[in-house]
Amino acid sequence: MDYGIDVKDQQAIVRLRGRLTFNDHAKLRALIREMLQNQAARQVMDLEGLEFVDSAGIGMLLIAREEMANANKQLVLRSATGQVRRVLTVAQLNKIVMIEE
Repeated sequence: MDYGIDVKDQQAIVRLRGRLTFNDHAKLRALIREMLQNQAARQVMDLEGLEFVDSAGIGMLLIAREEMANANKQLVLRSATGQVRRVLTVAQLNKIVMIEE
C-alpha cells in the first residue's frame, strides 16, 4: 500500500493505492499518525486507487476510525470500487464508518 495526503482547510484527502493487507500494518500506523498530526477535522480516505483489501485491512480501517474518533476527527471512506467495494459491503462497514460514493 502507498498513500498520499492533501490537506485543505478542515479536510484531509488520503489517497490509498495498491493492496491493503496484514503486511501493511506498520505503514497504516504511520499513516494514522500523520492523520492525527494534521489539523483537518474531516479525514477522507479515497479508496479509488486501492485494488484489494483483506480482513486484516478492514481491521486496520476500523483502527483508523477509532483513532480519529478519539481525536474528535471524522473518518470518511470514499470511492471504493471492485473487490474493495464488495468487501466493505459484506463487512457492513457503512454501519460503523461513513462511506461516500
